Amino acid sequence: MGSPRKGGNTDLLLNSFLRGVKEGGGEYEKLSISDLLISSCRECLDCEETGECVIQDDMQPVYGKLLKADKIVLASPNFFYGFPAQMKALIDRGQALWSRKHILHRTSDAADYPGKPLPKEAFALLVGATAGKNLFAGQLNTIRYFLEPLKAALTRSLLFRKIEKKGDISRHPTALDEAYQAGSKFADINAGSER
Repeated sequence: MGSPRKGGNTDLLLNSFLRGVKEGGGEYEKLSISDLLISSCRECLDCEETGECVIQDDMQPVYGKLLKADKIVLASPNFFYGFPAQMKALIDRGQALWSRKHILHRTSDAADYPGKPLPKEAFALLVGATAGKNLFAGQLNTIRYFLEPLKAALTRSLLFRKIEKKGDISRHPTALDEAYQAGSKFADINAGSER
């Protein structure tokens, strides 16, 4: 969850999605990025030599969680047609995973991908205040590139425009139910991908 605001629109939307996951038979771990201390990428390029990030902070255990997850859900508000700083820091630190795959060619390392069927599936939940036609285009593209070294594909997304004030998502006529239904389907490993 990439929003710095707990109990806000992104959080409520994700909670409905995760309720669907649980009631659909799935298990999950929710990470609120604002609760973690994740420094921004220093572009030191040490990860090009080792495949590991040298910054020792709360991102270190997140790498393992991302690699081992069967599926990934990214939920975020839209700040100026992009991600909040906290979420962007996590995404930028994905450089170590990119280096591991594309520079060091560790694409079939069993330690990185322990027995999981590939590619894995990912889902995006995005909320923005304006009605702009391209409001989520940059975020969706960023998510796709962030997921690529994780051998994950963005198979579906729910995008909600004109959601600004805290609680607006609860007043949307279908948003929370759509998220719940999507989470229930996402939990089913046999359901297949939807677009």
